[in-house]
Amino acid sequence: MDNTIVNLRSKLEIYKAMSDGGNLADCPVRDVMQGLSGKWSSLLMGALAEQPYRFGELRRLVPDISQRMLTQTLHDLQRDGYVHREVFPTKPPSVEYSLTDLGRSMFGALHQLILWAELNHDAVREARAGFDAAQV
Repeated sequence: MDNTIVNLRSKLEIYKAMSDGGNLADCPVRDVMQGLSGKWSSLLMGALAEQPYRFGELRRLVPDISQRMLTQTLHDLQRDGYVHREVFPTKPPSVEYSLTDLGRSMFGALHQLILWAELNHDAVREARAGFDAAQV
């Protein structure tokens, strides 16, 4: 796709034309962002950007994630090509997770969003509280 297109309306028309049904079900932005918007995805990507981790290490690093959710999130990140899963032939087998080249290339942009979230968390919470108070 031509990177010079900046008009959202134009992009949406292109996405519609690219799809079989003329809708936005195949929108590349929605498709990619959906995989990164999970509750745990950004935390796990941040951890794996620092170093490879074994499953148990990730579980201890993020203690409030369930084993099932950790497994599912890692599976989803692996499916999208961001995470590599390597099984070592030990007794019992050990598994290590790391970022792929695609995952590292994406993490630069995600890291900027994480920094922005950290810097603006208080402002967002204040905006939410003000909005909620006005709804009463």
